[in-house]
Amino acid sequence: MKIEEFLRSLPNNIISGNDVQFPDHTFREIFEFLGLNEKDIFYHLGCGNGKGVAIAFEEYNVQKAVGIDNNAEKIQLARKLVTKKDLKGVKFRILFWFTDMTIIENMKKRFDKLQDGCRIITIWGPLPGCYPTKVDFPYIINEIPFKHADLKEQLLAIFDTKCIDFVTAWEYAERYTSAISSPERKNDRFLTILQSMVIWINAKNLGIACGNEIPEPIKNYMGILKTFFGIEVKHLLK
Repeated sequence: MKIEEFLRSLPNNIISGNDVQFPDHTFREIFEFLGLNEKDIFYHLGCGNGKGVAIAFEEYNVQKAVGIDNNAEKIQLARKLVTKKDLKGVKFRILFWFTDMTIIENMKKRFDKLQDGCRIITIWGPLPGCYPTKVDFPYIINEIPFKHADLKEQLLAIFDTKCIDFVTAWEYAERYTSAISSPERKNDRFLTILQSMVIWINAKNLGIACGNEIPEPIKNYMGILKTFFGIEVKHLLK
């Protein structure tokens, strides 16, 4: 099957991110990258069980921490957590989560109204159409006011190189896998293969891959995905 069909076959709560919860170490890495401190007000869109909000408030002493999620059950779990910890400066709100471009663009309009210097952190990719202010892949900061960039400019800024080869694609895919995985992680190799394919194919289609030929490792992994997992990705090349 084509990779699009494979993704559609996965549970919607996984694809949408609704049931994805970062391990504690990921939150700490993000907050260190941000330089989060007592001067900040922290908002977590898609806060899940509230662990990230609690860490921001307890360990990084933010002025206020607000968790936002579209799942009432998760909000209840988050409220129980902060009640147990007696965290007075933490609030939770129910709000939609966003995965489609229309909603993301609407959120960007709201972000534009924030004060200059406010930071939006994303994982894996920057906000669409925005040039990243700071990158420690897979963590990416966009700061208000946003600076416009096309996808090619974004990729070059994120990977800090003039062209993307297999080694770069694999290295950054591994960084992503390591960042979001829990200590008892499984299937990391499979995820890293998929992510490295996505990175390299996007670079190739945008004309920023190193060389005109498909590297042998890329060919090999395309073959592995097709032979052992029945997933076709070569058609994505334009």
